[in-house]
Amino acid sequence: MQEFKVPLLPPAVDCETINILKALNKASRALGELKGEVSKIPNSQILIDTLSLQEAKDSNEIENIVTTDDDIYKASVDDDISSITAKEAVNYASALKIGWDRIKKRKILTINDIIKIQSLISPGHPVRKTPGTNLKNPRTGEIVYTPPQSHDEIIRLFGNLEKYINDSDFHDIDSLIKMPIIHYQFESIHPFYDGNGRTGRLINMLYLVQQNLLDIPVLYLSSYIIRNKSDYYRLLQEVRTKGSWEEWIIWMLSGVEQTAKETIIVVNKIKELMDHYKTTIREEYSFYSHDLINIIFKHPYTKIDFVERELGVHRHTASSYLNQLSKSGLLYKHKIGKSYYYINTPLLKILKER
Repeated sequence: MQEFKVPLLPPAVDCETINILKALNKASRALGELKGEVSKIPNSQILIDTLSLQEAKDSNEIENIVTTDDDIYKASVDDDISSITAKEAVNYASALKIGWDRIKKRKILTINDIIKIQSLISPGHPVRKTPGTNLKNPRTGEIVYTPPQSHDEIIRLFGNLEKYINDSDFHDIDSLIKMPIIHYQFESIHPFYDGNGRTGRLINMLYLVQQNLLDIPVLYLSSYIIRNKSDYYRLLQEVRTKGSWEEWIIWMLSGVEQTAKETIIVVNKIKELMDHYKTTIREEYSFYSHDLINIIFKHPYTKIDFVERELGVHRHTASSYLNQLSKSGLLYKHKIGKSYYYINTPLLKILKER
């Protein structure tokens, strides 16, 4: 298949059609409501630590990298876990946090930021310098898309994309419409030897935060893409072959709307569960603290080390706290190898059902 000539941004089409604006209105409302619900969680960092691992699992699954919920949460707290796929999910979550930290500090998302993020997601696969990269149908092996092959062209397109992301005057349209355009362009440039899909989906979340549409990156589109995987790849390709921007943008905006509504439900369930744990522990135990609640919600698989370190208590004291909570049924004590995990099973149930 002949190499596809990726045009520079902005697209030479009307990206604010009546149908796009209708979809934008619905997506904007849902996203605004999600932003408000997230703000009600006292320590929103909890959502980053828990939901990001689920997004990592889903994003990897799109690339046929499959792991279990239990494995990813164990891998997030235990360096000795040997599952490669679980470690890849943890690396993805780490890349998200680093990207978010950079945006908070500088309010921009640069090529260097994207390269750093990708290097964590897929180590050892830098920006492409040699030709030969093709995208194939995983079932038939047929080449379906040949991205730009020249390193100079990749860098030129990358620079154009960086400007499009950070310069609001470069294309004066709503940021939520720009997000699917950015995603399409990144996936079409396909700048890396590996990790493009996962990096591109992570950029979506970071861009929404950079544009102040969300305070923290909790809108994870990978589950929507998994449910509609054939549409995702078909619509991406039809922008290239038919210039079908409207269909692609509307589909992505619909994903934002649906995912925001689903995430609101999850966030509210987590908040209700936190309130229940706060009330129960405060009433029944003398060692209640906000920090303790944060620990057992930040780490669905909690270890004695976390409580010892983060509460600044003796190891015996930390062990006593967790054992008492496990005896009451608030946590489930489980031994794997030489380690004990104290599992917040109601929280895991919420996360698994999202």
